[in-house]
Amino acid sequence: MTARAASDGSMFDVAIVGGGPIGAVLGALLRCGGAARPLRVLLVERSLPAPTTPPSPDDLRVFALSRASERILRAAAVWEALAELPGATSRYERMHVWPQTALPRGAGSLTFDAAELGEADLGHIVGHDALQHAALCAFACAGGESRAAEVRDILFEAAGVRLVTSAGEYTARLVVGADGGRSVVRGAAGLVVEVEEYGQLAIVANVTSAAAHESTAWQRFLGEGTLALLPLASGASSIVWSLPQARAQALLAASETEFSEALTAASADVLGALTLASVRRSFPLRRVSAPQYVRERCALVGDAAHIVHPLAGQGANLGLLDAAALAEVLEAARGAGEDLGALRVLRRYERWRKSDNEAMSLAMNLFNRFLAFGGDAASDLVQQGLGLVGRSALLRRPFAERALGLAGELPRIARRATLN
Repeated sequence: MTARAASDGSMFDVAIVGGGPIGAVLGALLRCGGAARPLRVLLVERSLPAPTTPPSPDDLRVFALSRASERILRAAAVWEALAELPGATSRYERMHVWPQTALPRGAGSLTFDAAELGEADLGHIVGHDALQHAALCAFACAGGESRAAEVRDILFEAAGVRLVTSAGEYTARLVVGADGGRSVVRGAAGLVVEVEEYGQLAIVANVTSAAAHESTAWQRFLGEGTLALLPLASGASSIVWSLPQARAQALLAASETEFSEALTAASADVLGALTLASVRRSFPLRRVSAPQYVRERCALVGDAAHIVHPLAGQGANLGLLDAAALAEVLEAARGAGEDLGALRVLRRYERWRKSDNEAMSLAMNLFNRFLAFGGDAASDLVQQGLGLVGRSALLRRPFAERALGLAGELPRIARRATLN
């Protein structure tokens, strides 16, 4: 079988394996790089949704996107595509966090308010399917090429990478693994991961509440896990309820009434009675970290490189920062006449993103250990510290800036003040 190249007979500059939100956003960014000749980008995904099929409004997988992520999506023309999907985004103006030992709105709680920071909001809740749909549309509108195909082999050669797929063979100067926690690209490249199992399941569902959600993201540390209530445009809330596996399995098997009652109790009635409004789904929680994000002619982004505990909703934000950083590194390398697949180029991306991702992973581990669970003296001290931060505007600000995604070494487009 001969290699199938681009329509003009040349190889692709970049082949992205994985057509989820992170891979599609990366593709759109690479096509919108601003160079006189845009990069030739191929996106390969086993099952690509039809561009004419609107995403389901009942998607249970949602992301809490930060201000930095919003700016990245605007730069990739994804935000514009999202705006064309009614109810696809729901802004949240506040985050309210409290431990089991404190009252929901009491002295031991912590609130971040956008108004305190001079911002219109702290971020947006966006469904996975809506974000993927908008990103794929932006990628296609920017001239990117996609193939619905299964990757069967990846061969690393001196001048490029050859992808053997169910739709043919393709060559590229660089292959990017955006294909999730069980990345085919990562395995073919010989890159490994370190895995820590949390022994927990996250239950996701949509619920209605007796009281309005107040455009607020609510989170309670339970002593046996974490419950997050994320505001949706419909007035309902999306829940992410992380619990030990046995407890989660029992709740998944419970009747709708029993589940709703247990959920209301776990929320400390912060929004009144909660009622299940969808099916329940679950997924196991684990920490995944690749010691190396790159090798010659290969880079990993998003879940292919790292997975963190979802209790602060940072997974998608980290992946979008990966995409923006890699696009910036490749744009600079191209401007300097460098080979996009050269290890010296890709190491710049790895050095940039790995330290920030590992810091966030460590923070999530500590939150899970001392806030979500606990019961010992150290946990008590951390929970008291949460209340101290909540009472001080000076102490709250750096935490709020981190929630906005505005802390750390950000890619250029994430720093740019492009909001209307």
